[in-house]
Formats: sequence, C-alpha cells, structure tokens
Amino acid sequence: MKKALLVLSDGTVFEGKSLGAEGEAAGEVVFNTSMTGYQEILTDPSYKGQIVTMTYTQIGNYGVNMEDIESASVPKVGGFVVKEYLDFPSNWRSKMPLNRYLKEGGIVGIEGIDTRALTRHLRNYGSQMGIISAVEMNPEGLLQKVQRHPGISAFDLVKEVTTREWYSWNKAQAGLDSSEVRSNPELKRVIVYDFGLKFSILKHLSEAGFDVTVVPAKTPSEAILEMNPDGIVLSNGPGNPETVTYAIENTKRLIDKKPLFGICLGHQILGLAMGGRTYKLKFGHHGSNHPVKDLSTGRVEITSQNHNYCVDINSLHGQVRLTHRNLYDGTEEGMQHVDLPVFSVQHHPEAGPGPNDSTHLFRKFMESV
Repeated sequence: MKKALLVLSDGTVFEGKSLGAEGEAAGEVVFNTSMTGYQEILTDPSYKGQIVTMTYTQIGNYGVNMEDIESASVPKVGGFVVKEYLDFPSNWRSKMPLNRYLKEGGIVGIEGIDTRALTRHLRNYGSQMGIISAVEMNPEGLLQKVQRHPGISAFDLVKEVTTREWYSWNKAQAGLDSSEVRSNPELKRVIVYDFGLKFSILKHLSEAGFDVTVVPAKTPSEAILEMNPDGIVLSNGPGNPETVTYAIENTKRLIDKKPLFGICLGHQILGLAMGGRTYKLKFGHHGSNHPVKDLSTGRVEITSQNHNYCVDINSLHGQVRLTHRNLYDGTEEGMQHVDLPVFSVQHHPEAGPGPNDSTHLFRKFMESV
C-alpha cells in the first residue's frame, strides 16, 4: 500500500499507509471512541469537514452494507484514520470492503499509525486542523497547507449537507411517490428541519407514530406554519451553530408556535434562538459510550455523542431548566423550556451507532405534541 502522511497544524506528523481514495484532504481532526459502527459514523453528516480517528484498533472487519447508512449515497467525513485496517470482512450482510467504499466515496484515509498517541495528543492539546496526503510526502509543505486553512468554524457546513427539497420519509421508505399514498389522518405530523440529519432520527420518529416530512435547512418559518404540523424537530448537523444564522432566525419565530424538539446542533440552534450562547469544547464528544444523567429522574443513560459545541444554560437567564448533564466532564446535555412544550438534548437519542438508552425521548416528544 502507498505511503501516506497525517500532519497536524501544530507540526505533529504521523506516517502510515494510504486508505481509501488516493489524494489529499484537510479537516478538523477528532477522535471517536466507538468500538463498532464505523459505517454509521462515516455517513453521519455531522462529521462534514472533520477527519475522524477511530480509537478502536481494528476497523473494517465486518465490511459495509447498504442498510446501516445514516445519509444518502457517499460518506460525509472529511477523512478517516485507523490503526489497523482489515481487508477481509466477515459478515453475512457485508456487500463490499471498507477500503472500496471509501474509494468510491472519494474519502481520503490513512492506516497504520499510532491512533492512541494521536488521541492522547488531541486530548492534551485539543482538536485541531490536519491534513492527510498520499500525493505529497513533504511534511513541511503539508504543514504550510494546513496552517493556511482558515478552519471549519467560520463556514456554514449545514448548507452543504441539507436536503435540496422536502420529502416524506414514510412514503420515500415505501418506495412510492408522494402522489400515490395518502397520509394516515390519525398520525401526528412532524416537520424535521434537515441541518444534516441522520436517518435513524426519522426511523425513531416514525416508530413513535409520526407522519414525517423533511424540509431543507433554509425553509422559512412562514412556510412551516402554513403546513400546520403538530410538531417540529431541529436535527443534528455539522459545524459551528453561530454560522447557521437563518436557522436561528427561523427558530426564533417558531418557539412559541409549535412543540419543538432539538437534537445536537438543533439543541444549540434552539439555545441561540432564545438569546443564549454556545462555546466550543476542547476536543468535543464523539463516541457511543458517554454517561449522561437525567436530572429529573436520577437515571444514568449511556449515550451516543458527536459534537464540538455546547450550550451555556446559564446564558438563557431562567427561560429553561437544565435536564441532563454529562458525567464525564459535567457539561450541559439537555434543557426544557419552563413554560412552552420545547425541549432539546445535546446527545443523540437515535444512536446509530450506540446504545438505545435515550430513545424514550421520541415518545416524550409525541406526548408533548
């Protein structure tokens, strides 16, 4: 296999072998502590612009299938880093090896590096920009490229991953055109803003009893209210929530109109829409083993997480109450409006991958509606 380099913006260099597409890719380097679920991670739009390092040592052993993807078509990550790639998958659902999937998706990766050392470095010094290359082997040249990169925090990444037009999830899953099926009038209708959503969110909403319609991120609030849904979901997505100004403004106009449920980026957008602030974490939360305490019940749930930003609940000045707290570092993980049927969480109740401890929140949303 061809030699490849990973160069971080602080000058740290890792040498390994090329994985996936042969080329060059820059992005914010983060680490994910999930032991399984690499396919769901690769197709999670929240990772747009990021180079994901898997801390589990062996990746690729069960291949890739078409049932576990979390978004349409190609992977969404900016790059992929593993310690040991296994090119001989063994799983009855496997359709192709991971390396081929990455190549067909145009994802540049690197394998054979010390991912433990890389993870410790990111924990000590924080997430930072990096570049993977299998075409240039000059570390100094790559360092100059990555240091010239402005970083991903200044960009609106949502517009790159959102759907271009609205669609019905239930009908799309049935393989039928929207004109061929009438909605069940007994189902509650929910509109999902697609900021980079995962299919698992739509599946859980459907299972909770909703008729689900997905709309582009820039859909005006007036158009949403004209549809007269029973509830609105603000989905997960990539990047800095402060750059998604149109979503913040639309959410401001919807807060007191309909029941709202925010997930991850949707949680952050909701916080900003209520006049609060968000702050960036040192190295983010990425993985499927994060303990979160439900402060209303005292129950601890193991959750799936993927975010670099957090809402400062205190900045909302009593409009909400804190509902969940991360037990790793004490950061805020959820909030409930004190007067309105509006709540949100920072973690991913839909998992995909990860445990299902928090899926009850979709039923809570149905009760709220």
